[in-house]
This record gives sequence, structure tokens and C-alpha cells, in this order.
Amino acid sequence: MRNILIGTAVATLLASTAFSASAQNTPRIDQREANQERRIEQGEKSGALTGKEAERLEKGQQHVQNLEDKAKADGKVTAKERAHIEHAQDKQSRRIYEEKHDRQHDYNHNGKVDRPRRHK
Repeated sequence: MRNILIGTAVATLLASTAFSASAQNTPRIDQREANQERRIEQGEKSGALTGKEAERLEKGQQHVQNLEDKAKADGKVTAKERAHIEHAQDKQSRRIYEEKHDRQHDYNHNGKVDRPRRHK
């Protein structure tokens, strides 16, 4: 009798774990998040992003992560929640692009903004 109860408990646990893993599976969102993190790190290393810009962008990344965590909290990421997260990622991607391509740079990594000289 004890073996049957243990077997049933294990089967139930495995089934619920498989369900929650598939319900919380967001590979596209996770991949975009990793790509955006990499873009921010690359911008910091190259000097295209100042320290403050990178901090602001990291806060934006944390906001997107919080949205994803909240959506996953009930075990199911709905289409509406997924669309909301992807919209936030789109906005964050544009911000990363804009900050990396503005005229503020920190090429010598001293914490001060370097501006290219204007040629006359």
C-alpha cells in the first residue's frame, strides 16, 4: 500500500512539474532578453554607452523581467501577457539603439562623457 501511495505522489509531482514547466516556457522572450543584455554590455565595453545610460537601460531590462515574472506567477503566460512583455521588449530595444547611437560616449571609460570634436 505504501509503494502505491509513493508511486502516485511521484506521478502527480512529475505531471504537475511538466505542466508548470511548459506553461512557463518563454524561449523567445528569454532569448530577446539575453540579446538585449549583451547589447548593453557591448555598448559599455566599447564606450558607446556611458555609465548612467547603461544603468538606465539595466533598469528597463529589470522592468521587462518583472513583467515576465508576474506573468509566470500563476503558471500560465497568456497571449495577452506575452504581447505586453514583447511590447515592453520592443520599447527597450529602441531605447538601447537610441542610447548607443547618440553623441554621448565614454571611450576612455573615465566616467565622463566624451564628445567628438566638430570639424570646421
